[in-house]
Amino acid sequence: MRYVEAGGARVSVIGLGTWQFGSREWGYGASYAEGEAGAILQKALDLGINLIDTAEIYAFGRSEKIVGQALAGRRREALVASKVFPVMPLAAVVQQRGRASARRLGIEQIDLYQVHWPNPVVPLGTTMRGMRSLRDAGVVDHVGVSNFSLGRWQEADVALGSPVLSNQVQYSLVQRKPEKELLDWAAANDRIVIAYSPLAQGFLSGRYRATAGSPRPGGMRASNALFQTENLEKGEGLLSTLDRIAAAHQAKPAQVALAWVVQHPNVVAIPGASSVAQVESNAQAADLQLSGDEMVELDEASGAFDPETGPTAMIKARLRR
Repeated sequence: MRYVEAGGARVSVIGLGTWQFGSREWGYGASYAEGEAGAILQKALDLGINLIDTAEIYAFGRSEKIVGQALAGRRREALVASKVFPVMPLAAVVQQRGRASARRLGIEQIDLYQVHWPNPVVPLGTTMRGMRSLRDAGVVDHVGVSNFSLGRWQEADVALGSPVLSNQVQYSLVQRKPEKELLDWAAANDRIVIAYSPLAQGFLSGRYRATAGSPRPGGMRASNALFQTENLEKGEGLLSTLDRIAAAHQAKPAQVALAWVVQHPNVVAIPGASSVAQVESNAQAADLQLSGDEMVELDEASGAFDPETGPTAMIKARLRR
């Protein structure tokens, strides 16, 4: 496993996202939440994955509880990250909810506590005042944000009065907006970009294709416009490029897609996992080294993919369900 060291933290380049732990949206069922989820987290730690990312909104706290139970006896091996959902994130509210997350996780200190989304109404200063109080009290070690623009990230720095370690954003071969500003700034300022949905909810795994006989996406994917037939057809060039590069490395397309993400400086990824085998596969991507030419090929194939998005695409996806 490779690690990024920034801002006093040592973070595995491949982490584990736990939105699916206990969440009905993914359709994995009770047996997954009560058994497989814990086994996945244990295996992640065995493999050197230390970044375990959850949030209070995931299954309304159940994900945090599952993570906490699975961490029993292995707390020191994990860098535990959670997020406060920004509904009225006043200072006192942030403090109360941060302590509640720590209790659900069964830990004294959350290693990385993040603001899940920017709030357009509540001043960032009051939110960061709550974060600062949690940090000063030892409930939180590092402070992070999520889904913030560069300008808002920098504002958070000022409001906190010290560096905000990380910004968790959607970043993958089909969503490259963070490259415009965030990646270079993070690398130049000892910060970390945490890439969520690095496989675009499985689109980049190559499992779902426009060809006859390809499995139909269910759960959350069923309402994701990327998986409508038109976009699967448009994405064939990118998926074929992933297939070819994966074959050259005796790897899987998903591993290549993850390797592309974490080969960027100061970027780590938090894919989810539906099984122990999948977390093992994800971890292997940390050591997959793509050549400069392969990175360029993927950049070009990604740039040529122009999926249909917006309300019309979402309506089509929902009608297909």
